[in-house]
Amino acid sequence: MSRDLYEVLGVARSATDDEIKKAYRALARRYHPDANSGDPDAEERFKEVQAAYETLRDPERRRRYDMFGTTDERAGAGFGGGAGAFGLNDLFDAFFGGDVFGGRGRGRAAAAEAMRGPDAEVVLELSLADAVFGAKKTLEPRMPVECETCGGRGAAPGTQPVACTTCNGTGEVRQVRRSLLGQLVTAGPCPACDATGEVFPTPCAGCGGEGRVAGTRRLDVDVPAGIGDGQRLRLAGRGPAGVRGAPAGDLYVGVRVAPHPTLERRGDDLYLRLPVSFAQAALGARLEVETLDGPREVELAAGTQPGAQLRLRGLGAPSLRTGRRGDLVCEVVVEVPTNLSAEEAELLARFAALRGERVDPPREGLFSRIRSAFQA
Repeated sequence: MSRDLYEVLGVARSATDDEIKKAYRALARRYHPDANSGDPDAEERFKEVQAAYETLRDPERRRRYDMFGTTDERAGAGFGGGAGAFGLNDLFDAFFGGDVFGGRGRGRAAAAEAMRGPDAEVVLELSLADAVFGAKKTLEPRMPVECETCGGRGAAPGTQPVACTTCNGTGEVRQVRRSLLGQLVTAGPCPACDATGEVFPTPCAGCGGEGRVAGTRRLDVDVPAGIGDGQRLRLAGRGPAGVRGAPAGDLYVGVRVAPHPTLERRGDDLYLRLPVSFAQAALGARLEVETLDGPREVELAAGTQPGAQLRLRGLGAPSLRTGRRGDLVCEVVVEVPTNLSAEEAELLARFAALRGERVDPPREGLFSRIRSAFQA
């Protein structure tokens, strides 16, 4: 290559690594043979751009080129082979801005993610009052916890980890193989160090080098007011411990609300069955009902029909989104009296006669005998 490498990429000699990479990506997309099948010069231009980028992206090769105007490694930097072969990862880096295998440059961040603790879930039983008003609860689930002996590092106290010789401390290993596209570079986590880049010559005896042991974690959970049955709370980073100091997983708390003896929740409203007598429904009454906020009085209008709903505003459950409370709805249930006394039956029969309603009361002689029995 006789042209100046900076001129090939269209950047100044003072260009930063990011500027060089940005220019390379634009040119690679522009001259890639697959996108320029009708241009016979596109492939040669593509190779020229690749060769320039392979040299300028490497700090040592760039320094040599700036000093001497040439580099021995530059000659083999084409698409087809040589010490600086252009691999499949570079194609993905040019077109998608990343590594097809997800490993380039991630180093220990990738290892930490791979060794992150798993997520876990526990069930929290609540009363209806706790769900409506919110509560602070304490959980003690069993899960992997950080080893106290080594502080989660995995190494025996007083010892230090050393760089992994398999990956030279990078946490990943690369393999080069030949294909129709040239030399392909694949990257993956190092199996010798679990992608951490470190090994422990003397592992902790308490955890066997994992940095975690089986145990119990005590957690205080703030239950928000208005949470419903079946909903979940996510406690980020408060789940099972990760391997050798890696981040802990998340803990999901599933909520189960126990049934209430008199109240039923429907959305943000609470429903209460309100049993009333025939006389109360017909004549009206003031009744006291028990709510989660204490006793409240409801007014039953004269002539209230079965199934009528009396609404007490703001005595329901709060919305998780707005905090506004729903209502307490009292559903009227008119109870029909049974086991009437003779006098009660007679009064009801007279009431029906006054309203012109047909009924079939017991015979009059029976009423007389019942009266005599009570008067005796």
